[in-house]
Amino acid sequence: MGGCCPPMDLMRSEPMQLVQLIIPIESAHLTVSYLGDLGLLQFKDLNADKSPFQRTYAAQIKKCAEMARKLRFFKEQMNKAGITPSIKSISRADTNVDDLEIKLGELEAELVEINANGEKLQRAYSELMESKIVLQKVGDFFHVAQSRATARQREIESESTGEDSIDTPLLRDQEMAADPSKQIKLGFLCGLVPREKSMAFERILFRATRGNVFLKQTEVEEPVVDPASREKVEKNVFLVFYSGERAKNKILKICDAFAANRYSFNEDLGKQSQVISEVQRSLTELKTTIDAGLVHRGNLLQTIGEQFEQWNQLVRKEKAIYHTLNMLSLDVTKKCLVSEGWCPVFATKQIQDALQRAAFDSNAQVGAIIQVLQTKEMPPTYFQTNKFTSAFQEIVDAYGVAKYQEANPGVYTIVTFPFLFAVMFGDWGHGICLLLATLVFLVREKKLSGQKLGDITEMIFGGRYVILMMALFSIYTGLIYNEFFSVPFELFGPSAYACRDLDCKDATTVGLIKVRDAYPFGVDPVWHGTRTELPFLNSLKMKMSILLGVAQMNLGIILSYFNAKFFKNGVNIWFQFIPQMIFLNSLFGYLSLLIIVKWATGSQADLYHVMIYMFLSPTEDLGENRLFPGQDKLQLVLLLLALVSVPWMLLPKPFLLKKQHEERHQGHSYTQLETTEESFQVEQSHDSHGHEEFQFSEVFVHQLIHTIEFVLGAVSNTASYLRLWALSLAHSELSSVFYEKVLMLAWGFNNLIILIVGIIVFIAATVGVLLVMETLSAFLHALRLHWVEFQNKFYEGDGYKFFPFSFVVIGDEDE
Repeated sequence: MGGCCPPMDLMRSEPMQLVQLIIPIESAHLTVSYLGDLGLLQFKDLNADKSPFQRTYAAQIKKCAEMARKLRFFKEQMNKAGITPSIKSISRADTNVDDLEIKLGELEAELVEINANGEKLQRAYSELMESKIVLQKVGDFFHVAQSRATARQREIESESTGEDSIDTPLLRDQEMAADPSKQIKLGFLCGLVPREKSMAFERILFRATRGNVFLKQTEVEEPVVDPASREKVEKNVFLVFYSGERAKNKILKICDAFAANRYSFNEDLGKQSQVISEVQRSLTELKTTIDAGLVHRGNLLQTIGEQFEQWNQLVRKEKAIYHTLNMLSLDVTKKCLVSEGWCPVFATKQIQDALQRAAFDSNAQVGAIIQVLQTKEMPPTYFQTNKFTSAFQEIVDAYGVAKYQEANPGVYTIVTFPFLFAVMFGDWGHGICLLLATLVFLVREKKLSGQKLGDITEMIFGGRYVILMMALFSIYTGLIYNEFFSVPFELFGPSAYACRDLDCKDATTVGLIKVRDAYPFGVDPVWHGTRTELPFLNSLKMKMSILLGVAQMNLGIILSYFNAKFFKNGVNIWFQFIPQMIFLNSLFGYLSLLIIVKWATGSQADLYHVMIYMFLSPTEDLGENRLFPGQDKLQLVLLLLALVSVPWMLLPKPFLLKKQHEERHQGHSYTQLETTEESFQVEQSHDSHGHEEFQFSEVFVHQLIHTIEFVLGAVSNTASYLRLWALSLAHSELSSVFYEKVLMLAWGFNNLIILIVGIIVFIAATVGVLLVMETLSAFLHALRLHWVEFQNKFYEGDGYKFFPFSFVVIGDEDE
């Protein structure tokens, strides 16, 4: 940009160079590790034709992946146990990777064994708990049944001692005298069945045995831990009596199908208390054992948690190092590794220092060699940003990464983006609210930067400085519009106007007279609330939008000149920059001039009429629409210049590019020619595909499309800037509606409850609509004006980012 201005780090991307490193194998690992700490070298993959399994360090990567799996297993176990890994300052780990691999294997085996034993003990505990419940419930049933049978037996015996009556059964003697060995013996099974399956369980039993069973079910009051699923399940205790082995087999199969757990029950009721006490004792012993196991497991996980982050970082680094080493190629002697990569020119000394330190620390006999390679390959784009400029650079990069060393729109976006936002959001009350919300993030910046935030919160936190600038500019434009939640204030002095007489309560401009000097800054507060407020502000904001739009589009075209000058592309200066400046300013630059002259002179000229008849009838007399002498002749000259600039853009450039191509490939390659972007691209294609014929038709069609796009875009882009007027008007009117129709209406009722409700509704509407939705809307429209209307004048955005090998980036990534 010449010697008049100091160098701007963001204006052009850092000068890059392609370097070749020749590294001895014995120091390769440490060299890559130091380069990862430095984070200023982007390695190229020299083994792109090989699969991951064919590369040199595939076994080491597999080993690192296995260690990473073990660490993920530990993390899952710690999460289940509610243990958080201790976050300490992670220094370089002194642990050897091989020792760590052995240690992780031992810890995993120990933890797996503890988990398996714990599961077995927990299952046995759950089974004993179920057995205890069955013993209690079934014991109660048998006890009740025996009591009833005893009572019934006594009743029968008392009846048999009396004399036989006519009602005594005739066969009683035969029944009592029957052989006991011929009586049918009933078997029984008991256990627990899930309550949701109990009805189906009963039906299937009845159908399978054709009703030849007796089933008794009792609900368990509290859910029971199931031994198989280890989840709490509501269950019923069942007791089923059957006859015969066949029925028993059917019942066993049905129990298995319904996940009904069966438990043994001793028929000898006298031993029940002894069995229950034994079960209770076993439960106590198991509980003690389980608690001891959990304590041991917790201590083990706590020990792992203290070193987890250090181990995790070490494994991530090792994996990244071997991934990078796999991108290097072995030389013929297989004693050295050869790598190529991009680095900034300023980083050469730092890389050399890292190589020397690695050679010394690894006791290598030979140091690594670095040499700069000459290449025509397009280098990556690298901008050095800080926490303030990075968010603005991300806005530009979201559209497209800058081509290597082309002018960066991010420099101007820092000012123009928040300013155009503020033009649409102009209210210093809303700006203060936005500023206070941003200050919360700025005050807690250090704390929040180390936390994991939600998606939306993280996005807002990342753009906190963008929002800060938006808030400050909104306060500025709000002071210009003189709007504080749509209410005007006489901040910079009294109004320049006053009522003509005491009856002037309508506050119209007809009834107002100018009594003092003009209001010193911004819109005079007397305009608000008058009948002519809307026409006045409409005219002001619409003309202001056109002026801002034409100014920013001119800035874009001027930046295309600096691009052409930087790349020494004279063709683009003479046949792109100059005709574009002429065309845009012959039409819309002239319109901007008319707006300024009209404001300065107070003329009543109709600018719509002037611009329309400039094309329809260029020679017609302007009459009362004349703003200055010689305007008619100036319009004719500007119209002719605009017409001439179109073929000026379209025709010469393709022929000049063709001429340059022919001279380059007809034995005159030694001649010093101007290097153009198009010829640079042609050279690249020729280097890779041999000498191809210059496609004149393609170049001409491309230039035709570019010319048509610019001519039509000059009109549509200028009209697009009217969104500044439209959104500013919408914001102002919405704010006015909420103030007058909600807050002031509630105030007029002279009722405290209605006033409180009105204030709540006003705050909710202001925050929800004006501070959230309108902010997002103005942000997106400002984004569009930068991406489309501004950047398409000069910004190609077809580059690719510089992604250096860095451990800082690896630490932020999840596996």
